Amino acid sequence: MGSQLNSEKTTAVSINDDGVTLRLKAPITLPVEAESICPDCFVGCQQSEILALPVFCGRRRKMLGDIFSVSGEASDRITVEGDLTHFKRIGQGMSRGRLTLRGDGGMHIGAYMKGGEICVEGNTRDWTGAHMTGGMIRIRGNAGHFTGAAYPGEIRGVNRGTIIVHGDVGNETGARMRRGLIVVEGHTGECTGAGMIAGSVFVFGKLGARAGAGNKRGSIVALGETAPMLPTYQYQCRAQFGFLGVYLRQIRKWGIAVSDDLLKGSFRRFSGDVTALNKGEILIHD
Repeated sequence: MGSQLNSEKTTAVSINDDGVTLRLKAPITLPVEAESICPDCFVGCQQSEILALPVFCGRRRKMLGDIFSVSGEASDRITVEGDLTHFKRIGQGMSRGRLTLRGDGGMHIGAYMKGGEICVEGNTRDWTGAHMTGGMIRIRGNAGHFTGAAYPGEIRGVNRGTIIVHGDVGNETGARMRRGLIVVEGHTGECTGAGMIAGSVFVFGKLGARAGAGNKRGSIVALGETAPMLPTYQYQCRAQFGFLGVYLRQIRKWGIAVSDDLLKGSFRRFSGDVTALNKGEILIHD
C-alpha cells in the first residue's frame, strides 16, 4: 500500500496556482489556429513545453513562443493579453480551469467546451461556444453570429453549459441548442433560438425578428422590447411563472441587473413553432 501511494504521488500533476500569462509580442492579421491555448494543454507543462506548443499562423506551423511571451508554468489558469481577433478555437474542448482573454477574441472560442470557465474582457466573433457541453463562457462585450449554435449539417448544438453575453449578439444565437442556458444582456439579431430542441435563452435587450423559428421545445424569455413575432406562434395565457424567478435570481448573482419588477412581474406566453412540434415557447415580460 505504501509503495502504491508513493507511486501515485510521483505521477500526480503539479499545478501552479499563480497561473500562466501569455502576452502577444506583435499584432497579427493572419488567421491563427490556436486550439493549443487551452488549460488542458498547459496543466503539467513546464514553460519550455508551453513555448513549444503548436499553432498554425496562416499556412505555417509555428510555436506559441514565436507569437507570445510566456510567464508561469504548469497551471490550468491562463491569461492571454493582446488583440486576439484573428485567433481561432481558443479554449476548444477545454474541461477544466479558467481562461481569461484581456482583449477581443476570434471565432470558435470555447467550441466543444466540457467544463471550466472562459472570460473574455472584450468582444468575440462568430461561433462562440458552439457545441459546448459544460462550463461557462462570459463575454464582457459583444458576440458575433451563431453564439451557442450548431455547426452547419449538425442536428444538435449546445448540450448543457452557460453562455453570458453582457453586450449584443448576432444572428442565430442558440440555433438548434439541445440543453443549456444563454443570457444576453443586450440585443439579439435575427432567428434567435432557431430550431431549438430544448434549453433556454434570456434576452434583456431587444429580441430580434423571427425568434424561435422552428423551435421544438426551447424557451425564449424576452425581458425587453421584441420585434414582431412569427405568425406560427399562438398566444396562450398571461401568468407569473415560478421557474423564471429561480433563473432570474441566479442571473442576478452573475452580475446582471435584474429588477424586482422582473422577478415579480407577469409574462405573456406564446407557444410554437406550429411548423415544428409546437411545444416551444416565447415568454414576453409585460
